[in-house]
Amino acid sequence: MQRDGETSGPPEQLVLEATDATAFASLRHPATPRAERYALGRRLRQRAPRSALGRWKPPAHRLDPVAIVKVTNHGRVTRLVPVRIGRMSASPFAFLRGAAAIMAEDFAKLPATGILPVICGDAHLSNFGFYASPERNLVFDLNDFDEAHPGAWEWDVRRLVASVWMAGRQNGSTEAQCGDAVARCVRAYRDHLADLAEQPLLERAYERVDLDRLRGAATDPATLHEIERAARRARRKTSDRALPRFTEGGGVDGDRRIVADPPLITRPDDAQYERLAESLDGYLRTVPTQWARVLGGYRVVDIAHKVVGVGSVGLRAYIALCVGSSSDDVLFLQLKQARRSVVARFVHGDQAWHAHQGQRVVEYQKALQTVSDPLLGWTSVGDRQYYVRQFRDMKGAVIVDGLDAAALADYAGVCGQLLAKGHARTSGASMIAGYLGRSDKAVDALRRFARRYADQTERDHAALIDAVRRGVLPAEPGV
Repeated sequence: MQRDGETSGPPEQLVLEATDATAFASLRHPATPRAERYALGRRLRQRAPRSALGRWKPPAHRLDPVAIVKVTNHGRVTRLVPVRIGRMSASPFAFLRGAAAIMAEDFAKLPATGILPVICGDAHLSNFGFYASPERNLVFDLNDFDEAHPGAWEWDVRRLVASVWMAGRQNGSTEAQCGDAVARCVRAYRDHLADLAEQPLLERAYERVDLDRLRGAATDPATLHEIERAARRARRKTSDRALPRFTEGGGVDGDRRIVADPPLITRPDDAQYERLAESLDGYLRTVPTQWARVLGGYRVVDIAHKVVGVGSVGLRAYIALCVGSSSDDVLFLQLKQARRSVVARFVHGDQAWHAHQGQRVVEYQKALQTVSDPLLGWTSVGDRQYYVRQFRDMKGAVIVDGLDAAALADYAGVCGQLLAKGHARTSGASMIAGYLGRSDKAVDALRRFARRYADQTERDHAALIDAVRRGVLPAEPGV
């Protein structure tokens, strides 16, 4: 990784290298002047013309998307694979949500500038949302980092605009309206990145979108209505409010238990329970000391496996119920299995940079978000690696299904702005801004790409449905 202005190598080296955190081990090296970085970005148009951002045609030897889905099922809980396939089968947009590995294969073959900030790796419309800041204020930001990794900024933008077009089609927008929403998204990304590139590094690191700012960004009444509804839902998602829904019993003596609801919520056997409980002690050593002291006042009283998401279904994910000094002092923690990012091998091959994938997720989440869950940490259970976070910590999302064309364009603009903020916090903002410029050349190209890749996603989804029909893949719909 590099941060904009924080390394002293020649500009070409800044672009082509992506290094680990040891790159930040000295404050004695001069920064590359911002004007040079802008100029380098403009020169990169020769290497990857902005018009090339619109390029998509499936290569002759493109890997079968169904085969990629089958490969990504390896290592998952076998009984949950049909749930994953059922969720991906629900619609082309749902398929896109679970298809990060397919997109990585496709995008790796497309032209790119070589600028490598930390990227989300799974930047689609449903991976932005509300959560609580450490001060218990609602903030809105990227909120899924399982695939986060240094990588091509273009990959995040391409995945985001493809999801915008797919959401528009799903909601009945015209093709012209889908294109307008994509244009709004790309312009927001371009303009906000350019603005942030002019700011001091520390100032841009403080950039955040809270509820008031999100309200101000809404130009359509339907958008504002959905934002307010999402915020209300998020405020209700706290550990104490989760108790009636997820548990039964009560009392501080430990007789409250998480309610099983197979196949989505199941109980580990006694041996696995003990391994998970022990792993939470290891997790405490990865949390900032002031928060570890707070956590030390809680005790684990129950653990269950809980299925989450679309792409994550089948990976191990547990919720741990912890009780403090009274029965109404409760905390839910979530342990979520972390595997190597789908981006990683296209950046540095088969040799993993990260000794612990849970630590990778946590570190890159903190890099991309302005403020993060203060209880983020990581642990291992046997040879499986996990990251740990609060469960139902005022988390909520704008529901994409049903957004009309104007509301979708509003929301796409917000997401484009937030993606720019994340990239600008980590590396290359001046170079990306110099490359994109102020014209609509990149906007028009990415609008073409989004439509073409939306067509591809629909074809891939149809191939998945056909594989289910033929019995090649098992599917359990509606779970």
